[in-house]
Amino acid sequence: MLNFNLSSEQKMLRDMAHDFAENEIKPVAEHYDQSHEFPWPIVEKALEYGLLSVNIPEEYGGHGMNLLEEVILNEELAWACSGIQTALMLNSLAALPLIIAGSEEQKKKYLAQLAEGVMGAYALTEPAAGSDVAGIKAYAERKGDKYIINGTKTWITNAPVADLFIVFAKTDRQERYKGISMFIVEREMGVKTGLPLPKLGQHAAHTGEVFLEDVEVPVENRIGPEGTGFLTAMKVFDSSRPAVSAAAIGIARRALEEATEYAKTRMAYGKPIIAKQGVSFKLADMAMQIEAGRLLAQKAAWLHSVGQRNTTIAAYAKAFCADVVMNATIEAVQVFGGYGYSQEYPVEKLMRDAKIYQIYEGSSEVQRHIIARELSR
Repeated sequence: MLNFNLSSEQKMLRDMAHDFAENEIKPVAEHYDQSHEFPWPIVEKALEYGLLSVNIPEEYGGHGMNLLEEVILNEELAWACSGIQTALMLNSLAALPLIIAGSEEQKKKYLAQLAEGVMGAYALTEPAAGSDVAGIKAYAERKGDKYIINGTKTWITNAPVADLFIVFAKTDRQERYKGISMFIVEREMGVKTGLPLPKLGQHAAHTGEVFLEDVEVPVENRIGPEGTGFLTAMKVFDSSRPAVSAAAIGIARRALEEATEYAKTRMAYGKPIIAKQGVSFKLADMAMQIEAGRLLAQKAAWLHSVGQRNTTIAAYAKAFCADVVMNATIEAVQVFGGYGYSQEYPVEKLMRDAKIYQIYEGSSEVQRHIIARELSR
């Protein structure tokens, strides 16, 4: 029987996450947006609440949330501030390759560290390789019982604050997809990082460059056999894209709420502007799109949680929700009019934070390519 109701446990998770977002994140969101500081106090509180590294299995010190539960959590946290939400959820992203393909020894050592609050980063993107994962240039040369890694990564979220990096590098330069391997690299092995890169939005989530110069990594820190890194990365996307889609919906929902409340009180021509069709129809369209996006994200997560292939639905969700949040925040600014353009009101921040969803975790164009590929089979 088809059932769209959340379980009592999922409702409790949603309510707990919303309380944390309302009481801990929302009051300081503007501060971190303007100061560009990393939200260490929120990270520490999230660790206390069990909201860091949420997907790590219980036997390794985590809470073992499935993807549907992650989706519920991400929407609520991003509702308050997607920059802080992104900073909090990066450990879950860094944990995914280990959960998917790590050895038992790797899981016991490194998943436990992430669960305890060691900050992780997922180092895939390079200056000349974003959507084209197989185009990475970082190279890992095996010498006896270690690999020597050289390369540069960029736009790596949490890089400036991370102590544990999941690094993608070529182990065979003659191959594209089959030449990529994954490694667990500790900062103390010689990883260097740049200052946080200035960017349009999500200022609380620090993003930076990672420099690997003759970094020596033990063979036992390779995740899976050589040449399996690309396949693992694709499996990671099946988990990460629904979670990112849900975060986009959280921002869109906040934009709708802010725009609706403003439209109820802003008077024009003797009436609240919500009484004007030009405004009310904007809000109606936003509400419809948000509901549809949430269902797509939850379906993609549900499929994954019950062990079914979700690649196509995850692409639907990622592309659709990215467009939904961009449209919702633009329209929210429009409803606010001149005040929407002012930093005194929250909707301009929401619009700046929204744009990245059409770019990272696979751009909207890449998602459409995936969908078209599946249609052509």
